[in-house]
Amino acid sequence: MHEEELINRIRQGDEAAAEELIHRWYPRIFRYCRTRCGNRETAEDLTQETFLRLFRYLSSYRSDGNFKAYLFSIANRLCIKEGKNPPLYPLEHEERLTGPHDEIHRMEDRDEIHSLLETLPPEQREAIFLRFGERLTYQEIAEATDCNMRTAQGRVRCALKNMRKKIRHE
Repeated sequence: MHEEELINRIRQGDEAAAEELIHRWYPRIFRYCRTRCGNRETAEDLTQETFLRLFRYLSSYRSDGNFKAYLFSIANRLCIKEGKNPPLYPLEHEERLTGPHDEIHRMEDRDEIHSLLETLPPEQREAIFLRFGERLTYQEIAEATDCNMRTAQGRVRCALKNMRKKIRHE
């Protein structure tokens, strides 16, 4: 069942639909919050608060087909409110860094990936996580982080450029 259908059912009071939505998205939102704040307990609190706010303000959600960006934007705002810069903490699926970026794709050492990500500014690190770790589109990244699409693209592009440069110099 598609998210928009689940939302309609939740609006009608269907608790099973709410549980299904949480089941689908909880791990991804938790991983995002964990990456942003680093502390497991805080990440769990932020994830739970993300879903509480989602359900509390569900009546104001416009079903525009971009639920993923909407949900990540709630989590992003909560992480910002928590006052944490996104320090580097292990991404659970770094191997997702695939595509035309051969230098990064060929890296086998997870410590090297963490080391490279740690050198990036927080905004670039977050953009890389959302793009490659969570597979968000540039438009979804822009919506989730309250910036425009060009800025989201630029952050990813600059991060990859910085990572390639660092690889070449080592």
